[in-house]
Amino acid sequence: MGEIVLAAKITHVPTMILSESAEDAPLRGCRKQAIDGLMEIGRRGREAGADTVVVLDTHWLVNAGYHINANEHFKGNYTSHEFPHFIQNLEYDFPGNPALGDAIAEKATEKEVFTLSHQVESLDLEYGTVVPMRFIMREAPDLKVVSVAGWCTVHSLESSRKLGEAIMEAIKESDSKVMLLASGSLSHKIWANDDYAANNGTFTISSEFNRQMDLRVLELWEKGEIATFLKMLPEYAQYCSGEGGMHDTAMLFGALGWDKYDGKGELIGEYFPSSGTGQANVVFSL
Repeated sequence: MGEIVLAAKITHVPTMILSESAEDAPLRGCRKQAIDGLMEIGRRGREAGADTVVVLDTHWLVNAGYHINANEHFKGNYTSHEFPHFIQNLEYDFPGNPALGDAIAEKATEKEVFTLSHQVESLDLEYGTVVPMRFIMREAPDLKVVSVAGWCTVHSLESSRKLGEAIMEAIKESDSKVMLLASGSLSHKIWANDDYAANNGTFTISSEFNRQMDLRVLELWEKGEIATFLKMLPEYAQYCSGEGGMHDTAMLFGALGWDKYDGKGELIGEYFPSSGTGQANVVFSL
């Protein structure tokens, strides 16, 4: 019988790649605490016996149905179309878990949430999966990867909640020990291009309102007031420009039991701004 052994909301900011650039590079070390947080999550997952990670990726955009990349193996050389100056020629090589991806899609479709699981060699991973796995797998190098599209443009948070339920049900009926990771920011209002340089955009947040909302959300998570947060989620996603509509977060809490979940969040490292957005690594108790 399978189980979720670690659940987290994680950052995937591309400046983590620049943080490990050449010794004399200007951004060397700029995201060390975020990288350390992901490595700590990998360490905890390994110690909990995880063999698979399911990443809810807000950089994989889909316009019809839900989609799962469940290839047997993932290998590629990734350059970001969004930030080619930040992420280029990033090699990755991960094993997959097709059976679990297929089972999630089947369970979701039974709930009338149309979901397809794909084994297509040319279906590449997005950086919401590739970037954090680069650091997590330093501590847990044998993890199998399943990537779920989390940038959902025509989907309801309610259907994403049901997909989360399906993820949990499929895991329980499998033999997999799973790390479930919602890969996306908190608030996500990127600086306007004309304002970016003037506001030191790489290291600042674009809205004090968004920062205060992010801090309040983290406080609710840390206190275990998840039901209150979920009542806020639709407006939070809307008014604070939640990344991917925060469908990754709806899937995560759907898997954890939604408003019946009585655990708490633990901030790993620090909340930090990046290119106007609010970022954090948070592990949820199980």
